[in-house]
Amino acid sequence: MANTYTQCYIHLVFSPKNRAALIGKQWKTDLEKYIAGIISNNNHKLLAIGTMPDHIHIFIGYNVTQLIPKLIEEIKTSTNSWINKNKLTSQKFEWQKGYGAFSNSRSQIDNVIKYVLSQEEHHKKNSFREEYMKILNKNGIDFDEQFIFDFFE
Repeated sequence: MANTYTQCYIHLVFSPKNRAALIGKQWKTDLEKYIAGIISNNNHKLLAIGTMPDHIHIFIGYNVTQLIPKLIEEIKTSTNSWINKNKLTSQKFEWQKGYGAFSNSRSQIDNVIKYVLSQEEHHKKNSFREEYMKILNKNGIDFDEQFIFDFFE
């Protein structure tokens, strides 16, 4: 075969350290734009981004030439620096270690986009913990609760 063709859609989820509600409404749009730039600069396609005070969902058309851990590392490192440099929180901002990365088929794109963009409405009914456990279970992922995110309820 002369060319390589790929089609991958990845739903990323991660949280500030200790799942602290540090992402402010007044700057979340700027954070989303900053992350959109990182994604674009790495030749991925941003399909949707949804930010809550204590976590973020990013849905991308994934460029397979970059490893997912490297993309996550760049997003987290760059945004940590940007948030702290601009003093957007009263304390040092850090993302929690770990993340969720879930593949989706082309037929799921519209539903995942709607889901990511409706985070504020969704979290009127469900906590992030409930949501994340549901995503893990829906994707058939075996996990030990002590090794996922640090949840403080």
